[in-house]
Amino acid sequence: MSKLLSWLLEKLKQREERNKSKYISRLLTPEKFSELEKIIGFSIKNRTYFIQALMHRSFLEHNTGYDVSNERLEFLGDSILNLAVAEYLYEEFPDKNEGFLTKVRAKLVNRLALADAADGINLAGFLLISKNLSNNFKNSSRTVLADAFEALIGAIYLDNGLSAAKNFIERVLIDSNMKEGVYLIDENYKSQLLEYSQANKIDNPIYSVIKEEGPQHNRTFTVHVTINNIEYGIGKGKNKKSAEQNAARDALNNLIKENSIDSSI
Repeated sequence: MSKLLSWLLEKLKQREERNKSKYISRLLTPEKFSELEKIIGFSIKNRTYFIQALMHRSFLEHNTGYDVSNERLEFLGDSILNLAVAEYLYEEFPDKNEGFLTKVRAKLVNRLALADAADGINLAGFLLISKNLSNNFKNSSRTVLADAFEALIGAIYLDNGLSAAKNFIERVLIDSNMKEGVYLIDENYKSQLLEYSQANKIDNPIYSVIKEEGPQHNRTFTVHVTINNIEYGIGKGKNKKSAEQNAARDALNNLIKENSIDSSI
């Protein structure tokens, strides 16, 4: 290969890299990174880790020149997540046995819990995804958000170390669930309400978020549940899952009271 041809190929490669960088910069602006820093709680040293963490594989299918999605970081983040939660529970519940610790950890790290945590920090607003997936995001968002949340943990670990990753996990995932008592909820008020509705031949419950309050890293959701277009319960929580559980519990209490009154007439 001639020196001229090698020089031309190198220039083409450099131009392609610059174009890729400019495109990503339009999607993840300095303002976006500043917002992300507030959410994770520290200054980002290497943006490359976070660009990769936010890049869903669907983005690669429609944008040539990118060859690494967030799946490797998801793998890393999953291991760190399990370690952080296990260590927290080991310290928090010194008198509990392995079975209890395993059960609680499973509730804290399941896909729904991770998606709720991602939802609470508006992680969807940072993701690099294909236009097709973006148009149908609601249908697959829970899995995508859960995976991205784990990838973000991996990026935090690589950029700022294990202590920073643990602090993020505890603040965004563990604290809200522990305070709301989600780990103690026995599967669960939503199921109980659905069973009650079906047993009494009334419509299935419908849950709707009616209010979101607080900064992105510390959101409070208010959910109401309706049956036959009548509001039966309202609940608040640090994520949608706990808010829905609290709304279902409120609805169950109200329905039981209503049934008792009707029976006594």
